Amino acid sequence: MDTSDLIHARDHLVDACERFVREAVAPHLAQWERHGQLPLNLHAQAAQAGLMALGYPESVGGTPAPWALRLAVSRSMARASGSGGLMASLFTHHIALPPIVAQGSAALHQQVVLPVLAGQQIAALAITEPGGGSDVAALHCTAVRDGDHYVVNGEKTYITSGVRAHWITLAVRLVEPGQPAPKGARGITLLVVRGDSPGLSRTPLAKMGWHCSDTAQLHFADVRVPVAQRVGDEGAGFALIMANFNAERLSMAAMALGFAEACYAEALAWAQQRHTFGAPLVAHQALRHKLMDMQQRIRAGLAWLDQLAREADAADAASQAPNGDWVAGVCLLKNHATDTMQWCADAAIQVLGGLGYMQGGVSERVYREAKVMQIGGGSSEIMRDLAARQLGVV
Repeated sequence: MDTSDLIHARDHLVDACERFVREAVAPHLAQWERHGQLPLNLHAQAAQAGLMALGYPESVGGTPAPWALRLAVSRSMARASGSGGLMASLFTHHIALPPIVAQGSAALHQQVVLPVLAGQQIAALAITEPGGGSDVAALHCTAVRDGDHYVVNGEKTYITSGVRAHWITLAVRLVEPGQPAPKGARGITLLVVRGDSPGLSRTPLAKMGWHCSDTAQLHFADVRVPVAQRVGDEGAGFALIMANFNAERLSMAAMALGFAEACYAEALAWAQQRHTFGAPLVAHQALRHKLMDMQQRIRAGLAWLDQLAREADAADAASQAPNGDWVAGVCLLKNHATDTMQWCADAAIQVLGGLGYMQGGVSERVYREAKVMQIGGGSSEIMRDLAARQLGVV
């Protein structure tokens, strides 16, 4: 795809995102936030609009696309909706499906991937546990082989779409009967679990933000999972999880910058129409400088995002794995973008004044949801430490 084709496709996708939000999301978002989850038919509408399957192989019902286009959708949807809950819940399959696409069987592709990409079912990823977050190698949820099944016991928490999910991509630690559980990354395996499996219970969790995204604590009590629903080889789960994180963090950076842009747009519109002391707010130098500080942070992040997208597309075209410098860049960009989101939300509310503190505005919602973006997908502290190791600092 040459540059002109890429620009044309990107503009088409941006228009599609804005139209989807305007017609299918905006009239109902407040109701969904009160209800605490999205309706399943929204997933089907997003699939019909071409937004669910972008970036997946045609063999599993997808539409192949470079990172430049996938990130344009993440950014545009975030900017148009101003809702992290919408993004987390509607696109939760982007963190649940990639390991299945990469290492799952043809049967799993047919049974799980196709209906999810068609918007008919929902998939969630379950890694985090009550006793640990970013330290994936320390997970305790276990699976014991019993003939042609695994028997799973343990808990997962903070699972996005965990209440509604038809399928759960689950990280477990394989344990030999009568033997102590192996430590570290050894033995970590991914299983695909049906949401209606006997022995699986789900508890909804209330949150500061992301109100229209259902989040759950999952409890597994002797849940039997067919061996055929294992993703890849036994013990290969850790590498799949780590590879999955890179894509998640890059997409989160794009979304964070889109949310920052939404805050800027709301603050600018208010500053241009609101008059104080006989002049619009934008006539005051201090306020203009605040708006330009927002632009400075956003534009720097967008330039960095474009650079990493180009490098990712080049690596994919050459069938190469990302190098350490690129991984470090993704980690640091996630921090920069989520910090920018938080800073712009705070600045926008300051511009909006009392109006910004009232529920229902974009900046108020983004302000509440900024912190989870600095935690989810790897906290800011973890990102700095991982980047340091990738760059050979330690």
